[in-house]
Amino acid sequence: MLKSQQIRETAIEMDSLKLGSGWTLEELSQPQIYLASTYGESHPGSVHLEKLTDRVCQALKTLQMRGARYFATDMCDGIAQGHDGMNYSLVSREYIAGLMEIQAKASPFDGGIFLSSCDKGVPGVLLAMARLDMPSVLIPGGIMKAGPDMLTLEQIGAYGSMYQRHEITLEEFQQKQMEACTGCGACQFMGTANTMQVLSEALGLALPGTALLQASSPELLQACDRAAQALQKLIELDLTPRKILTWKSFENAVMVHAAVAGSTNALLHIPALAHELGIPVDADLFDRVNRYIPYITNIRPSGKYPSEYLHYAGGVPAVTIWTTCALPVIMKPAQLSCREPD
Repeated sequence: MLKSQQIRETAIEMDSLKLGSGWTLEELSQPQIYLASTYGESHPGSVHLEKLTDRVCQALKTLQMRGARYFATDMCDGIAQGHDGMNYSLVSREYIAGLMEIQAKASPFDGGIFLSSCDKGVPGVLLAMARLDMPSVLIPGGIMKAGPDMLTLEQIGAYGSMYQRHEITLEEFQQKQMEACTGCGACQFMGTANTMQVLSEALGLALPGTALLQASSPELLQACDRAAQALQKLIELDLTPRKILTWKSFENAVMVHAAVAGSTNALLHIPALAHELGIPVDADLFDRVNRYIPYITNIRPSGKYPSEYLHYAGGVPAVTIWTTCALPVIMKPAQLSCREPD
């Protein structure tokens, strides 16, 4: 019996309150889904998530499940830079995780779909998924399209320095500022936002091929439909994040992190997620893996191309296949120290 239906028998006011919120009698007896996002008008990585949430709601309805929308708006590290705002960055991860935990525990749900794109939003969502441990899927919010001549946001700092050195005019610098962010989605380089989207897929909590879709693409809307279908199956199997997030899934994620030259901020977020599960993951694992897994993707800021090009080249599935095949080849048996702790 579904958790939502069990609790309806004891929480006698619940049905009345949900009917007053727009639910129908039929929906009360359906699987009830916690649909949480970091939507808000705080930055490009979250401003579009409401549209994706609406698409998921419709997909759930088609499958005779009822989604309930909740929000835990995140912040943008780019906007917070250069002033006291950065003191609130890491703590926002805990706020998001805590608020989502509170929301989902206060009402009975049978599964969850989570949507987030950016630096502290995705890690916060991952922590919440681990704590709640109900059948869940994460939908990465995707990336924004690069600007003219493959312009990406992290280049603005270099252009700012060029302007200060009088190598370009004020008008040329302002033109670059206007062109750097083309719309919604995470910034177009392998910073923390795209790194955590990639790692959420490598860990097995996001569907294959969804980590680096363009935020405004039809493919991302289709991924919302696929996520609803996947969640239905996860509920049937009672397959929860704690059954997916094993030592091997963390090892796989760290290997992918090395191959894509992911943000060093993953050393804050991945061990924190592992800690929620009682799995020992620390900087030493990153160090051992990075000594043998080379950087292969040529994505900015370490490489030449915007992060959307990695999706075109096969995305996380292609990288995972490469790392899985490469590790036993490039490491001698005595070096295969990335094994599950006793």
